[in-house]
Amino acid sequence: MEHLDERVAVVTGAASGIGRAMALRFGAAGMHVMLADIEPEPLEEAAAEVRRHGRDVSSMVCDVSDLSSVESLRAATLDAFGGVHVICNNAGVGAGGAMGEMPIADWEWVLGVNLWGVIHGIKVFLPDLVAQGEGHVVNTASVAGLFSAPFMGPYNASKFAVVSISETLHHELAFMNSEVGVSVLCPAWVRTRIHESSRNRPAVAGDGATQEATPAGGDAESDDRIAGLMAGFIESGIDPAEVADAVLAAVVHRRFYILTHDGSSDAVVRRAEAIAAGEPPPFFIPQ
Repeated sequence: MEHLDERVAVVTGAASGIGRAMALRFGAAGMHVMLADIEPEPLEEAAAEVRRHGRDVSSMVCDVSDLSSVESLRAATLDAFGGVHVICNNAGVGAGGAMGEMPIADWEWVLGVNLWGVIHGIKVFLPDLVAQGEGHVVNTASVAGLFSAPFMGPYNASKFAVVSISETLHHELAFMNSEVGVSVLCPAWVRTRIHESSRNRPAVAGDGATQEATPAGGDAESDDRIAGLMAGFIESGIDPAEVADAVLAAVVHRRFYILTHDGSSDAVVRRAEAIAAGEPPPFFIPQ
């Protein structure tokens, strides 16, 4: 999509981090923006910030793990702007811990947002893009969808799935001779609040009552140590605005893979070489 002025972008997970930066970048490029997130107050703050660019902006509280909520997001977008041109399936959460100790609730929560959120976004918005013969889908994965680090099982699984879904969608649209583009965003460490994802965990049923879902645990000291390491890596990450710039460029130039960090390509090559040689997977810490 070479021309973005007066077009419409929908961004999920838009209240903070990469989503907020993308909404700001699209607004600065002259697009109308629908911001969606599960946190009402930060969502309104983000919408007000984008609105200061002078573009038409709307926002809606949306739970991307719920198909009906994403359907309502589409209806609200069409009602506000009359169309959709770019859909950014960006909402994401994280939970970590040892594979043998993580509760099933952790898997269900992470996959519900990170994977089903993307599936729902494609299912709901793609037909509009294909029918109008124009548009772009941006699915937020991670370098965790290209190689696997320990203690991130649900997150890694969700992001590998998003990469595969995106590749599959690219091939299907090419088979259809569609002009709709696809990009998969695979950043490493970015200064976001994903390590604080538990602030948005839904309540779960337990012993007949509703209670707050808590992160996986076995060893509380070990969990705290992992959380501290994650926070340190994130704090050293790049600014979300850099990621948003890369996304905008990918939409304009129809670039599929969006790798935002210098070391990512080398890590992908080393993993592929290990697969071809029948060797164990190499260990990487995203840089």
